[in-house]
Amino acid sequence: MTTIRLQNTKTRQREDFVPIDPKNVRMYLCGPTVYDRAHLGNSRNVLVFDVLFRLLRHVYGPDHVIYVRNFTDVDDKINARAAETGRAIGDITAETIGWYHDDMDALGALRPTHEPRATDYIAQMITMIADLIDKGHAYAADGHVLFAVESYENYGALSGRSIDDMIAGARVEVAPYKRNPMDFVLWKPSADGQPGWSSPWGYGRPGWHIECSAMSYELLGETFDIHGGGNDLMFPHHENEIAQSACAHPHGEFARYWIHNEMLQVEGKKMSKSLGNFFTIRDLLDQGLHGALIRLVMLGTHYGKTMDWTEARRVEADGTLRKWYGILHGHSFGPDLIRALRADGKWGPDAEFLGVLANDLNTPGALARLHVLSKGKTPAALAGFAHGLEMLGLVNDWARIPMFDGGEAGPAVAPAIAARVDALLADRAAARAAKDWARADDVRDILNAAGVQVTDVGGQATWKPGPDFDAAQLGDL
Repeated sequence: MTTIRLQNTKTRQREDFVPIDPKNVRMYLCGPTVYDRAHLGNSRNVLVFDVLFRLLRHVYGPDHVIYVRNFTDVDDKINARAAETGRAIGDITAETIGWYHDDMDALGALRPTHEPRATDYIAQMITMIADLIDKGHAYAADGHVLFAVESYENYGALSGRSIDDMIAGARVEVAPYKRNPMDFVLWKPSADGQPGWSSPWGYGRPGWHIECSAMSYELLGETFDIHGGGNDLMFPHHENEIAQSACAHPHGEFARYWIHNEMLQVEGKKMSKSLGNFFTIRDLLDQGLHGALIRLVMLGTHYGKTMDWTEARRVEADGTLRKWYGILHGHSFGPDLIRALRADGKWGPDAEFLGVLANDLNTPGALARLHVLSKGKTPAALAGFAHGLEMLGLVNDWARIPMFDGGEAGPAVAPAIAARVDALLADRAAARAAKDWARADDVRDILNAAGVQVTDVGGQATWKPGPDFDAAQLGDL
């Protein structure tokens, strides 16, 4: 069996992953607060843990892996959006969840086993809060219930922060009802017009942190294998989850492995609306970028390093997908061929590819191996190449292989035809460099007549076959 190694934030070491029960591998990822479109940075942990989900399913079997990713559908940001728009909260959250599904589906992410909504687990949260009060780890004050941080001696162990650092990092509210500035809210009162539920402490709603503790317990038990999220959630969210869960279920371990991904930048800068470099996943999809192209750019950087989205990387990924999908189309890859390879026992991962990927989800290394396999001439190399694309989520539907950087699959392009288009583009570039505008126009006319859609970005030309693609118009191959 393949050994998976993961960088465990909990121990600050790279460790062999040993599941509690190989027949019931359990993973939890903190999901989105649903009040607006997901931006590009929101997709990073989804794609990282989608690859991990696929790897776990391969090693332990698809029926033996449970993946939970929640939706936070009660939050002050949602309340504010409802107040701004005059829309019902339920309408906003339902619409936003639909957007989220559409966008993540477009990126090739598999749906988790369970996608719980916080509002469906209010009763379980109230039960957990009451239990924490009974055990002396929480207290009620002025309609609030707060977790008493001093009651949990290991608070701060995950992030490794001092109390002073944690106070500064959390921007804690120094409220008169708090016994300690670090104490955090488990339950808070709701005013008129705000969502709320009846509780022993009055009409109110849960704090953010208690949601994941209650939902993970209900769906995965008091001890499960992997908990993940962006490193921006390490403190205070994950630290608070651990404190609540450890105190509510002192005989459990909560999560054994903690996996945190780094953040995203755009052209070397933090993504920000004020800098004009902020965009949503839908923005990119609407610009014609295929979801697989976005996915490839994101997987080109190891999850433990800051990912920098640049135009140069987008262009490079476009060229890579052009080449790789051309290979698949040239060999007429599809369900029939996959079934034949399975029947012959030839459908499976390349051993080196799998070993690299299993070493702390080394997606850049796995992609490098696919470059090597894509040049192979043997059936084993071709099958390993195709299987690797599937494991990385770059192909999900063998009945319809995507084509390059825009939209759904177009006409199949054999390698010889693709080479002819590339040669024409090279001819056009040479003509432009020599200022032979007549020759450049002639090549342009040939490409247009053949239905080739060309995009010039940063001095580099990318192309894809249009809906009226006709290879016969390209001339001698």
